[in-house]
This record gives sequence, C-alpha cells and structure tokens, in this order.
Amino acid sequence: MEQAIKELIEHTNQKLSTLPPGNRLLISVSGIPGSGKTTLAKKVSEGLNAISKSGEVAAMIPMDGYHLTRAALSAMADPIEAHARRGAPFTFDPVSLKLLIERVKAPLGGEGGEKIIYAPSFDHAVKDPVENDIKILSSQRVLIFEGNYLSMGTDVWGDIARLFDELWFVEVDRGVARERLIARHLKAGLADTREAAAKRADENDLPNGDYLVANGLKPHRVILSVEDQDYARGG
Repeated sequence: MEQAIKELIEHTNQKLSTLPPGNRLLISVSGIPGSGKTTLAKKVSEGLNAISKSGEVAAMIPMDGYHLTRAALSAMADPIEAHARRGAPFTFDPVSLKLLIERVKAPLGGEGGEKIIYAPSFDHAVKDPVENDIKILSSQRVLIFEGNYLSMGTDVWGDIARLFDELWFVEVDRGVARERLIARHLKAGLADTREAAAKRADENDLPNGDYLVANGLKPHRVILSVEDQDYARGG
C-alpha cells in the first residue's frame, strides 16, 4: 500500500505543477465504510506537504462535518430510524457540502478572492459537527475530500461528484471492512459488545456501502486497500 500512496503523491504533485497559479486541484476519495479512505487521504495530503517547496499546499477535508446534527435527526418523521441509520445518505447535508466545494473551486486571488474558507469538522466526543473548524488556506491548492458518497451519481451527490477533478475509489474486501467496522464501533463506544458492533456494521454501514457501489460513478482511480495496522484505524 505504501507504494500505491507514493505513486498517488507523485501523480498529484505532477498534476499540480501543470495547473495555472489561480487554480486548485480537487480530489475526492470515496469507498465503503471501513475501506481506509480517511487514512489514504491523510497520507497523500501529508506526503504532498512534505515534498512541497512552497509551504503547505494540500489539505484534507472530511465529509463528516456535513452529518446532520443529532437534533436534526430527532426532528425527523422517524427519529429512531434516523439515529439508527446515521451515516446513510439521508443523514447528511449534501447541499451545504456542494456550496463549499463550489467556493473552493473558484479561481484563487484577484479582486474579491477569499483568503481563508472554513469547513465544519466532526466532534466524535459529542457526536455532532463543529462549524467553521477547518481552515482552508489560499496556499492549499490540492484539496482532498474524503467520504463515503463523494463518487455517487444520485441527486445532489452526483452534482458534487462532477465538481471534482479526480474521483478516487478505495476498494476493500467486504470481510476486511466488516472487521474494521466492528473494532471501530467498540473503540468509539458505539457498541458494548462484538455482537452489537457487528449488528451495526451489518444493518447500517455495509448496506450504505452497497448503496454507494450500486449508484457510484466510474472513478478515475481505484486503490486496493489491504489489511494493515494503519488502514485499520480509519475510513
């Protein structure tokens, strides 16, 4: 996997070198829950910054900040179902996400150009988004967005996917993803037992992944996720 990441860093750096100074390169990293997309996006972003001769040129923006709040889920017609299915497409705010991507896609510099754009993060302790928590600087010309549905072709998600210059998809064995999800749910306190964690993976996470695969656009790159310690931590 390290070789694949090295190649992605080299490819992205080369593509950046051919861009006009006022343009950004927007990349999405998607995949089913447990695929390791968060880890990959982070490593590529860090790798680009490590080889940059002009400061921090890359940033990773997680889609997690666009989760609907718990209060918003509670206000839905079926709040029990909404909370149980948190992580499904209908529990996100894709319209606001699309607005952010349109803002960062606008040409840099010039009159009226934005120096800093803010994106929301997600606080796993309180289990809700935090507004304006991630700074996107004008020097950061490679923006790597990561999230399950960033290559999906349906409704607003399809409009979002088509804003990216490249769609990367992290492919993973379903059994590997399931084991990662079980470990993650136990560690995060979302389940008290392995049985409960497996139930959450089987009834929410993996069906969400199936929906993405069934409705996804063709990615520009497919990266195979293998079982290792780094990839077990996120994505």
